[in-house]
Order: sequence, then structure tokens, then C-alpha cells
Amino acid sequence: MQLTKGMEYFVAGFSLLSQKGLKRFVFIPLLINVLLFGGSLFFLYDWLTQGFAYLTGLLPDWLSWLEWLMWPIAILVILFSYSMVFTVITNFIAAPFNGLLSEKVELHLTGQPINDDGFADLVKDVPRMLGREWSKLVYYLPRAIGFFILLWMLPFIGQILWVLFSCWMYSVQYNDYPFDNHKISFKEMKDTLKAHQGLSYGFGFAVMVLTSIPIVNLIVMPAAVCGATKLWVENYRTQFRS
Repeated sequence: MQLTKGMEYFVAGFSLLSQKGLKRFVFIPLLINVLLFGGSLFFLYDWLTQGFAYLTGLLPDWLSWLEWLMWPIAILVILFSYSMVFTVITNFIAAPFNGLLSEKVELHLTGQPINDDGFADLVKDVPRMLGREWSKLVYYLPRAIGFFILLWMLPFIGQILWVLFSCWMYSVQYNDYPFDNHKISFKEMKDTLKAHQGLSYGFGFAVMVLTSIPIVNLIVMPAAVCGATKLWVENYRTQFRS
């Protein structure tokens, strides 16, 4: 089943993190993720604690039983939303390093370099990589706002739509690195992922679940880059090299 296969590619990314020759390229994306995600968790916890203290203070005594119901629902919604927003921000900052990691993972898997660029050429390529991240941000923001409104306005259906949207965006975010390394346009990349929705949503779902788990989410970004690159090599690479 394609959904299961998509999830398996993400899991495979964890095994690639410790491969000889790749560990040094994992370090910087991992460090960026730890600093941004780890630091923001303290602010999120403090904000949640104060916010719920205020909300429960507004409840009349006869509705005090709602407190036990509000906490788990709000925490799940906020964790998924927070994880998606910070993933976009973190990947924008780490884009050049994630692109390099993806390139080295592809070399590890295929034995064939993507190009012979040196460090100077990599530095020159940074503006293009950041431009690509900007394209993803422009694609993400208006849709995120729309689905976030539906999340609160349409009980159950809104939550399902938000989860599906998050799965799709996680897939777009990480699968884009190997596509971009091969100079494949953002539109063509999206069309390719849409043509293989089982793989895309399965991969994105696995990333979404682990990204929402504090502490575990600190190592998700480099693992997702590795897993997405393996997915590219085994499913799309031949198509775009022919």
C-alpha cells in the first residue's frame, strides 16, 4: 500500500542519519532544529499554562467539568499547528544545509554526484535555495490561514481537513529538497507528488505525527530530509533523468 510505503521512507531516514560520511552533514540541520524547536517549547508551555489558567477562570462553576475536556483537545490542536508553523520557519533558515544533506544522501545511495560544485558554488546557490523556500512559504500561508479557520468553524470535518493539509505540506516541504537539487521547478515537483498521493500523504503523515511529539521532533528534520531523498531516488530519479 502506497500510504504505508510513504511512512516507511520517513522511518528509513532515521537509519541514514548515522551512516558513515553523512553524520557531519546532519549536524548543522540538527543543531538549528534543536535550538529553534527546543527553545520555543519553553515559551509554548508557559503560554499554554497562562492561557488555560485565564480560560478556566472564566468558566462558571457549573461548567468546570469542561476543563478536563479542553486541555487534551487544545493541546493536540496547538501542538500540530505549532509544529507546522515552526517547521516552515526552521526549514527556511536551514534550507542550504538541508539541500546539501539531501545531495550527500543521494550520493550515498546512488554513488553518483549530482554536480561537481565546490563550496564557493554552494554559497552562490544559497539565494536560489532561499527563493525556493520563499515559494513554499507563499504557497503555504494563504492555505494555512484558510484551513486554520475551517479547523475551528467546522467540528470534526475541519480537523480532518487540517490534518490532510498538514500531511501534504510536510511532504512538499521535505520532498522538495532532492527535486530542487536537480533544478526541477516547484510546480513540477508538486504535480509529481500529486500524481503519487499515497506516497506523499503517507510520508507527510509520519512526519506530522513525530513532529508533534516534544523532544522527538528535534531530530525529525534531518531524518525527513534523508527519508525524502531515499523516496526520490527509488521513485522519481529515473523519471527525471530519462
